[in-house]
Amino acid sequence: MSTAPAEAQEVAGTLELLPAAEHPGLLPPQVAAALPEGAWVCAIDPDVADTAALVEAAGVPPAGSANCVVVAGKRAGEERVTACVVLATTRADVNGAVKRALDVRKASFLPQERAVAESGMEFGGITPVGLPGGWRVLVDRAVAESPWVLIGSGLRRSKLVVRGADVAALPGAEVADIALRD
Repeated sequence: MSTAPAEAQEVAGTLELLPAAEHPGLLPPQVAAALPEGAWVCAIDPDVADTAALVEAAGVPPAGSANCVVVAGKRAGEERVTACVVLATTRADVNGAVKRALDVRKASFLPQERAVAESGMEFGGITPVGLPGGWRVLVDRAVAESPWVLIGSGLRRSKLVVRGADVAALPGAEVADIALRD
């Protein structure tokens, strides 16, 4: 049985948490190399990697899950790329807060092929952990304030559980109010 803290286990539902540092085979190399201390990993069926499917299959609470999307925009011919991390119960405000944070006229999701190629991660599993140097990471305040969040691992066959404060402390991370809320 897992020795994960109770709050970490809560966001993982029925998934078995394993110390991430001891299970690098469940992670891409760049994610394994950049793990925050105390991170946990769980193996999942890749067919339920999307949040809604994982909520149904493993009892993962949506409010404890975070999604990472990659957004880009241009200003004066310079492309600006950022990963946006928001709770699964919200969406990134790409056309408002993210666009303003990037200081661009138009922001849009990076095409899937580019996001996968440049991150070195699988589509549907992109995580803010281990992203390329120079990428900004916009972390919604609600994620940063969460005790623990379940996020992608870089692969569709696993998920990470990390402290919200550790997501906010990743290289290139900035905490901002970037989520649309009802």
